[in-house]
Amino acid sequence: MTKVTIPRQLSVEWLQGSYASGLLTPEDVLAEIVGRAEADAGMNVWITPPSMASLKPYLERLAALDPANAPLWGIPFAVKDNIDVAGVPTTAGCEAFAYTPKEHATVVERLVQAGAIPLGKTNLDQFATGLVGTRSPYGEVHNALRPELISGGSSSGSAVAVARGHAVFSLGTDTAGSGRVPAALNELVGYKPSLGSWPVKGVVPACASLDCVTVFAHSLEETLLVDSIARGIDETDPWSRHVPRQRAKQPAKLCLPKQAVAFYGPFVEKYQGAWLAALERLEQLNLPIEYVDYDLFSDAAAILYGGPYVAERWADLSGFIDSNPGAAFPVTERILRSGAAAEYDAASVFTAMHKLQAYKLEARKLLQDAVLVMPTCGGTWTREQVRQEPYSTNSDMGRYTNHCNLLDLCAVAVPSSAADERLPFGITLFALAENEHLLVEAARTFVSDSERVRAIETGRAELSQTAVGNAFSQESRQVSVAGDLTQASTGEVSAIEPQAAAMALVPAEKMIVVAVCGLHMRGYPLEKQMNGLQARFVCEASSAPHYKLVKLPTTPAKPGMIKQHYGGASIELELWEMSPASFGTFTSLIPAPLGIGKVELLDGSEVSGFVCEAYAAEDAEDITAYGGWRHVPQV
Repeated sequence: MTKVTIPRQLSVEWLQGSYASGLLTPEDVLAEIVGRAEADAGMNVWITPPSMASLKPYLERLAALDPANAPLWGIPFAVKDNIDVAGVPTTAGCEAFAYTPKEHATVVERLVQAGAIPLGKTNLDQFATGLVGTRSPYGEVHNALRPELISGGSSSGSAVAVARGHAVFSLGTDTAGSGRVPAALNELVGYKPSLGSWPVKGVVPACASLDCVTVFAHSLEETLLVDSIARGIDETDPWSRHVPRQRAKQPAKLCLPKQAVAFYGPFVEKYQGAWLAALERLEQLNLPIEYVDYDLFSDAAAILYGGPYVAERWADLSGFIDSNPGAAFPVTERILRSGAAAEYDAASVFTAMHKLQAYKLEARKLLQDAVLVMPTCGGTWTREQVRQEPYSTNSDMGRYTNHCNLLDLCAVAVPSSAADERLPFGITLFALAENEHLLVEAARTFVSDSERVRAIETGRAELSQTAVGNAFSQESRQVSVAGDLTQASTGEVSAIEPQAAAMALVPAEKMIVVAVCGLHMRGYPLEKQMNGLQARFVCEASSAPHYKLVKLPTTPAKPGMIKQHYGGASIELELWEMSPASFGTFTSLIPAPLGIGKVELLDGSEVSGFVCEAYAAEDAEDITAYGGWRHVPQV
């Protein structure tokens, strides 16, 4: 029996805190995941499910890794079964196609080197051809929230594995929307990086020139953590390219469709209502909005399956299909064979390429310094409805996704307010390949305003206040923790709430005190980020009288503290404390010109805290005279 209940929604931060405190071991977590996968076997999530025997080498390897140098130490992840994991069959959803690779795909290798544990291989629409999650001889993957509905594809099992608590994050692939549609239908974040920024070596191609490896997780920040490890050129991968991600920055504007968005499926009115609610929230983000003609994107999307680009799938798989009659799923084989149509000759390919190049130019002009926002899906279907009409239902699921890779865009799908009970709704943000930093900040702003996230983080804040603020105050924490550890050692179940327990069991002397001076203070928008990281408010404080305070011209406005050689003033602060794992996540989220350094307090002591690079003062308003952000008039 483990010392604490493992929550259904797994996260990097919670697991790392639990490991650091000694509350859990990776073996404990993997045993729980194996049990969950077995219990959900009827949902057809896995093709090669996790087992303790197959995971033993990865557990043994952790002993040789220093958690301080392995940012994903002990973090379990799932892998779509068209991505290679050494020693595990890659089927691409077709048993006759299966082979057993000797090496990991490049992205898997990078994650394993960072300490992550590949659990097994997840189900998918065969050969990554589909957006519904039903096109697999290994069974239809059930939706994580409502099993009668589709899960989305083709990365169906990868999304449901995360949503059902089988993994912290998972890898999918995305050619026409497969890394975004399943995210929306299972209430997850789906991050699709720019083409080539993550290597595709070791990935079974769908359309090699358009394929991306993607990540599903419960939070945007965890997808970005995975991105920071997976990103980077692979000199042995012909599709790999250098696409560095810059520091997050708000876009100059959001682009929304001026045409009415069309919805489909049995929940049309509920999806329409959810989209209108998302539009209202977008309009409240204090970002300029431009309503644009969406025909450009729908016209580009039509090239993928309504033109010769479908022949790229046939080029990669024709040899196997012709040599193995009847081996492929019937719907999949029909789609693949459509790429061999006589009208798709060489001339038609070049005609489509030239047309697409013109669309790319238009998109580049439109989205320069901007982010496009659309519904991820305009609806969904029951699995029975897809069985009855497998082609048009699948086509509908790609209405607002298919254009993305053709136009060389990056994208992130994030949850919005639900369309109905257990009926998630999400939006996707798109940007030019080199503008992932704009995409990230716009998505972060939207997510921070999400009612769903606010509800979750309010719950965490309440746990922090009750379980930590009361039971584990600065004076009593060590005594209380010692008692709970003694109870756990006797075999009894700990009474500590799991979300608070990991932080509570970090010794007081190892907690990191952080000084904040602006939007992270109580009552301001980013207080929810502190609560989400299970940070605890300690007290109000003041800096030494050596600081200049400026109002940075950002959206929203935020302060920057700059230490002065001469002069300056004392600035009002708040002191919070957080675990080392939370502190690492926290620092990774801070955009330039802000950073974390040492802040001198009024009593002469120093703590970690927000500092600002001096150059930022050139274009910023000097607000030192106010003595603190709370006294600055907010416009």
